[in-house]
Amino acid sequence: MNQLTPTLLADGFVFLEGPRWHDGSLWVSDMWGFKVYRISTNGAREVLFELPERPSGLGFLPDGTPLVVSMANRKILKLVNGALVEHADLSAHASGDCNDMVVDAQGRAYVGNFGFDIFNGAPPQMANLVRVDPDGSTHVVAQELNFPNGAVLTNGGRTLVVAETFGNVLTAFDLAANGTLSNRRVWAALGERTPDGICLDQDGAIWVASFMTGEFVRVLEGGVVSDIVPVPGKAAVACQLGGEDGRTLFCLTYKGTIEDLHQGKVAGAIETVRVNSPAAGSP
Repeated sequence: MNQLTPTLLADGFVFLEGPRWHDGSLWVSDMWGFKVYRISTNGAREVLFELPERPSGLGFLPDGTPLVVSMANRKILKLVNGALVEHADLSAHASGDCNDMVVDAQGRAYVGNFGFDIFNGAPPQMANLVRVDPDGSTHVVAQELNFPNGAVLTNGGRTLVVAETFGNVLTAFDLAANGTLSNRRVWAALGERTPDGICLDQDGAIWVASFMTGEFVRVLEGGVVSDIVPVPGKAAVACQLGGEDGRTLFCLTYKGTIEDLHQGKVAGAIETVRVNSPAAGSP
């Protein structure tokens, strides 16, 4: 197994999520700082917009329109002419705060949710995965997922893989041309690892942020781990491949507690490491 050591790119955030490489920059949501940033390759940051309902997953429609998950009110918003407007309301299908998402080539967004009120100690509950079509209509496409989180599209867009954080597994579905999912199966069982954000490389491997074990791991289908980026003393929240050649892995870390989130404690950072296989463009 290849072990890699990251270096700090930028810090001073509260809790970062949803990294996306887009038009030469990294976009990230500061979930508990209530802002979405654009980060340059030298670490300079620009606030793109603020979102008091907590931003999470990011994505882009085929025409480039940005989408953002608005967690607390369980909606997807889109940025139009510098203003956020509602794209879809998922509250009828989401039993917990909405979280991460992936957007396919047709502009369909696949969105997970917590399933329960984790911040206030509610008992765990399984959750749905919801598809949002370009017209804003919503459709449950998978049920009984154990905290569906980050997702990628692989196999030419014909397979969707979603991280079930508390199921300790990456779960795959066949993705049909009409956007429906079928043939649910285990893509990789992860043992004690808790997958949060994930991203895909050009060799078909998936980089996984393992929140509770404090490491980023490159996983092959079937579960073999080829590379590991330990971040001791921190939570590994999410990751994204990008940079000029697609071989920079942006690692979002958090050095704090759940209680610290509500206080807005600055504990989030972006670290980077160079890897061999470049980005495959998902999420």
